[in-house]
Formats: sequence, structure tokens, C-alpha cells
Amino acid sequence: MRLVKFLLTAVTFIAFNQAQAQVNPTTGKITPPDWGVAGQDNATYYYLPATETYYDVRKGEYVYQQDGKWMRTTTLPATYKDYDLYSGYKVVLTDENEPFADYDNLRVKYAKDYKGEPQKTYKVKKTKTGKLKIKEK
Repeated sequence: MRLVKFLLTAVTFIAFNQAQAQVNPTTGKITPPDWGVAGQDNATYYYLPATETYYDVRKGEYVYQQDGKWMRTTTLPATYKDYDLYSGYKVVLTDENEPFADYDNLRVKYAKDYKGEPQKTYKVKKTKTGKLKIKEK
């Protein structure tokens, strides 16, 4: 019985980690989220001013401060669960390092109501053969 529980836990853990990956196994390229900024294939993070949250493109995780600590989750903080990622402004960050050291400057430069140039988003589709097809929307 313990072996069954262990195997079930291991399979669940592996499946969860695979589901979070944003890397296309066929090409090895990072797949942007559907709501990502089209034409910005080199984005490593998006900063979402309206939610004061980062999105790690490589890991598919949102990164935000809670009680002074940086949290990583696969969903936006509960406060922003209804936030429209498609229409909200995204600051594209291309630095390979984690950008959290610049958080205070980003919060000032891109206030919660910041609206920059209009942005096109991606539309990611999986074909019947399993290949990813990315179009601008």
C-alpha cells in the first residue's frame, strides 16, 4: 500500500511539473502564454503593472510579494483572479536575471493604471500532430 501511495505521489509530482513547463519539447523553445506580447519572443518576464506582479515566461509562474516575501504560483493572487491578462498592459523584460531587485523602480515608472502603446497578444494552438501554432491576435 505504501508503494502504491509513493508511486501515485511521484506520478502526480512529475505530471504537475510537466504541466507547468513552458518549453516546447519538440523545438526546445519557450512558448509564450496566450496573452503574451506578440513580437517579443525574447521576453523572460512580464511585469503586470495593474497587479504589481511578474510572470516568469520560462516557468509559467506568477511572482508577487506577500507579507514582504516573494511568492511563486501558477495563478494570479486571489485579489486579481478576475483580471483580464489579454487587455492589461504588460512590460516586457528580457533580462536573464530575476528582475525583483528593480521592483520599486518598476512600480513607480509603471503605476497601476499605466497604459502604454497598444499590444497584440498571441494565439497559441496545438495542431492534431501535436505541434504548436502561434499567431498574433
